[in-house]
Amino acid sequence: MLQLNYRDAKPIYEQIKEGIRKLLITKVIAPDEKLPSVRELASNLAINPNTIQRAYKELEAEGYLYSRQGKGTFAAATAVVQKSRANELFVTFDEVVTELFVLDVTKEELGLRMENLEKGRMREND
Repeated sequence: MLQLNYRDAKPIYEQIKEGIRKLLITKVIAPDEKLPSVRELASNLAINPNTIQRAYKELEAEGYLYSRQGKGTFAAATAVVQKSRANELFVTFDEVVTELFVLDVTKEELGLRMENLEKGRMREND
């Protein structure tokens, strides 16, 4: 399910969050599917349950997961997951575009680049 890189500088809980996010966005984990319990996942990954708990709590706060007391943790609906991810990417997009403007990249250059990306995406879907 999840692959952890213990040599990565990124904290383990962040790696877990990214892994679960990717599984949700690619629909490997279906909406409303129950995720492994904190203890179960911690045991499978041989890490501290607090690490899993932190990742689950943060993903819940971001809208990727929801909890039902006594039932467990579940994947949020696809629309919610996609909206959460889109919002995260827009923050990154804004930071990158702001830096590009500082580097004197024009709106026209950005627009052309976006058009080229869209054309490439359309070709992939053909």
